Amino acid sequence: MIRLKVEGMTCGHCEKAVEKALAAVPGVQRVVGVSREEQQAVVEGQPAVESLVAAVEEEGYAATPLDQ
Repeated sequence: MIRLKVEGMTCGHCEKAVEKALAAVPGVQRVVGVSREEQQAVVEGQPAVESLVAAVEEEGYAATPLDQ
């Protein structure tokens, strides 16, 4: 699993936007969860971490890999 710190999410719509963006990244098998309270997103699969960060940033949020 890959965990990202995602900053800037304030509502359910934000969570859905991040989830949709992450799900579209090649190599993502599934988005385990996105939490605005924890400011985190967790995905399963073998995507490039840089691609995950870029997808989140394209939606207007800041992303940083955790556990790397």
